[in-house]
Amino acid sequence: MGYMLHQWRRLEKYLSDGMLEIDNNLVENAIRPIALGRKNYLFAGSHQAAVRAAAIYTMVANAKLCQVEPFAYLRDVLTRIANHPFKDLNQLLPCNWKAF
Repeated sequence: MGYMLHQWRRLEKYLSDGMLEIDNNLVENAIRPIALGRKNYLFAGSHQAAVRAAAIYTMVANAKLCQVEPFAYLRDVLTRIANHPFKDLNQLLPCNWKAF
């Protein structure tokens, strides 16, 4: 009861604004793969391997965020990046990427 009374103002705010979520399940579900993999990252083999894995995870997460299919994006970008002009690297970001 004490906890509920302490949270009463927040509960009233939730009840008065239909846009507020009562829990943070959407966020927790979004970060679950990172949390589950955290122990696995300890066994990446080396620090360099962990850095590379983090880069790949970041690329996949950014592609998903931009609603780009991650496998197609990675396959295309990794084949093009070696010959891509440095000044135009921003074209390979998921938000600007266009498959050729």
